[in-house]
Amino acid sequence: MTSDLIARADAFAEAAHASIGQTRKYSGDPYIIHPRRVARMVAQTGARDAVIAASLLHDVVEDTPVTLADIQATFGDDVAALVEMVTDVSRPGDSNRRRRKAMDRDHLAMASAGGQTIKLADLIDNTASITQHDPGFARVYMREMQELLDVLTRGERNLHRQAATLATQYFQRG
Repeated sequence: MTSDLIARADAFAEAAHASIGQTRKYSGDPYIIHPRRVARMVAQTGARDAVIAASLLHDVVEDTPVTLADIQATFGDDVAALVEMVTDVSRPGDSNRRRRKAMDRDHLAMASAGGQTIKLADLIDNTASITQHDPGFARVYMREMQELLDVLTRGERNLHRQAATLATQYFQRG
């Protein structure tokens, strides 16, 4: 059974992404399918409700007009802190992509086990669509994923292993 917190986070995330007409890049599906898949993976690790709720909300601050203050007011300090941990700190004007990703990686290195677990599930879910639909960007994304795996050491072990396996298999295929 889904807790009230998780149900509220799901409805909030769905409304936030839909409010800007956000869809998945390669399929055109409603965006909410991605956070729901991430939340399902996180839930399967036995994570507590706040972590599952934050996994549903993990992209709203980056992608929609929703602020961390909105998340805090609606869901409390715990969920807001988790969302903050997985929200990129870099901005497009902060130098080149490599430098921005290094800033974001340094931020994620300080995340709690719950925050890192959300990021691992996010990486896993994004890998399939990126490698299938955008081979050029996939090489960049998978290298960045490998670098992230070096700092996501507190995340759930099975998700870390799964993400590492995806990266290894990708580069073995060549």
